[in-house]
Amino acid sequence: MSVFQFKQFDLEQSRSAQKLGTDAVLLGAWCCKNQTPYSILDVGSGTGVIALMLAQRFSRAEIEGIELDDNAYEEATANFENSPWNDRLFCYHASFQEFYSQDEEDLDKYDLIVSNPPFFDHKSLSEEVRNNRSVARFDETLPFEELIYGVYKLLHREGTFACIIPSDREKELKEIANHFTLEASRITYIKGTEDSKVKRCLMEFRFRDPDSYRDENTTSPTEFNTLILEEKRHQYTPEAYELFKDFYLKL
Repeated sequence: MSVFQFKQFDLEQSRSAQKLGTDAVLLGAWCCKNQTPYSILDVGSGTGVIALMLAQRFSRAEIEGIELDDNAYEEATANFENSPWNDRLFCYHASFQEFYSQDEEDLDKYDLIVSNPPFFDHKSLSEEVRNNRSVARFDETLPFEELIYGVYKLLHREGTFACIIPSDREKELKEIANHFTLEASRITYIKGTEDSKVKRCLMEFRFRDPDSYRDENTTSPTEFNTLILEEKRHQYTPEAYELFKDFYLKL
């Protein structure tokens, strides 16, 4: 189905290579739990679902998206324009690298930066798979190092960066973030069911406190928890229901 209906907005996705998935909805519902951001940047917006969810959640936030793919950019722009919050949403047609490489005086700072980043290692895939999978999910489009460097340049000192990644790349992302003085403040591990393995990791990062001495090997406490999505097929756990209830039409 090309149009996915949420409770407060519709999402057109007929042309975008990357269709709506649970990862994006998890991130849009989970991030920035105890804060109220007023300026938000969505890196790699795709169809714009995360930005739209954040516009619904934060009624005073100005939200900007960045999308490189032509079709996804056009759909995100249309989805923004057709939403109830079209006066607070805007999408740039550019790569994140182009966006953060502007002159320093032209760069805005954001209270919240979110990203559902590409996470397949392009080099590890066969030529046949590389030619048939969407470039939207390949690491070489936006490597973790370049993603975090852009966050370092664009995030307010008191701001938050939130993302969702495969759980087996948690250590890698932490190490890169630590190099840029960002440390994990909140992590939620995602399991499909009680008995399934953790496959995704929701992460929030904040800058290390500049007023207290702390070397690269010393970090602030991180809030950890695990979210199980389903008690059985098509039956959400109470925790997942609470997370999704404001968005999914049938909840």
